[in-house]
Amino acid sequence: MMSPQKNKIVLVVSDLHLGAGHLVNSRKNLLEDFDFDQEFSEFIDYHSSESYYDTEVELIINGDFLDFLAIPFVPYFDDEYWKESASIEKLKLIISAHQLVFNKLKNFLLCPNKKIVYLFGNHDAEMLFPRVREYFIKTIMPEQFSLENRPHLLIFPLEHNRYSPLSSILIKHGHDYESAHSFKIGKSIIKGSSGELYFRPPWGVYYVTRVLNRFKDERRFINAIRPIRTFVIYGIIFDTLFTLRFIFANIYYFIMVIFLSMFRQKKKLKLNYLQLLKKSFNETKLFQDYESLTKEEFIKDPQLKILIVGHTHIPVFRTFADGTSFINTGSWVRMFHLDFSRRQDGHRLTYAQITIEPDENDFGKILDHNLFVWEGNRNLPYAKFNL
Repeated sequence: MMSPQKNKIVLVVSDLHLGAGHLVNSRKNLLEDFDFDQEFSEFIDYHSSESYYDTEVELIINGDFLDFLAIPFVPYFDDEYWKESASIEKLKLIISAHQLVFNKLKNFLLCPNKKIVYLFGNHDAEMLFPRVREYFIKTIMPEQFSLENRPHLLIFPLEHNRYSPLSSILIKHGHDYESAHSFKIGKSIIKGSSGELYFRPPWGVYYVTRVLNRFKDERRFINAIRPIRTFVIYGIIFDTLFTLRFIFANIYYFIMVIFLSMFRQKKKLKLNYLQLLKKSFNETKLFQDYESLTKEEFIKDPQLKILIVGHTHIPVFRTFADGTSFINTGSWVRMFHLDFSRRQDGHRLTYAQITIEPDENDFGKILDHNLFVWEGNRNLPYAKFNL
């Protein structure tokens, strides 16, 4: 008699933001946000241990796993920061700083029935470069596998940057819901006059590198505070000068980048001034209400039952009366919530898990889905002090 087929496990993590490490070229790096190398390594070990050794496990890295926007002290400036060779150098710094994580990913692929799917976000969109992907693949691909013999082990769904382990499940990072971070994949890589490939970032990426990163030198937590509106109110009261400088820098950058570009395109877009202001305002909306925005996905695809996103760093698990579910996998970086109802989320290492029962036609059905918190095995008597 044939033994029954084991269930398949789908794991979804997002927004780890691996950077160049806390020390780069003997200089303190305040842009590094990832402190959980040991915990993530234990997460990988656990799902490739004896309990899962023969189980089919699909690890979905749902964007912003690497943070190419937070790499300081590299000899590339202005437009040169976005060329392919610069991105490779940035990737090398990330790998060197988080060698344990990359070694564990390689060990994961060595185990039977294990696969990794990599979707990019707005912080690691430079994975679109062919040579950058190739370097990443060589780093985590076991030596006995060639680049040609890897499709079933390491997948990059570049064309649409979304992935469906079943037709009823959709996984995407979610940055494309925001104008500031949205870009067309086919038009984002261009060739320079010297033949070098360049990445064309959306304006939100420039905002991160030219505004947020500079203010992180003074307040490292500036990009990790939610909700932003409450931060502004608290900041004006308790940290007035810094907050006002930050607000004015945002307004200045917004006017320079958005309004000027919009006015240049006014005739082309055939907009009146009221429409122009409305469109410009919509460009500034960050971290929108994804639960309402993503309802459109369920309307467009009646077969869709589970939608999983990341990007906002806020873990969410919602089930609706019609049987559909919305999951935001949160983040593996430290967050600071000024909303009292979310204070406990700041150090939660969250991930989504879906259990699928395969069938003969390789379609399968969903047995369970949930949002979990990885606790890890480490229990140190001390914690790192964060400025």
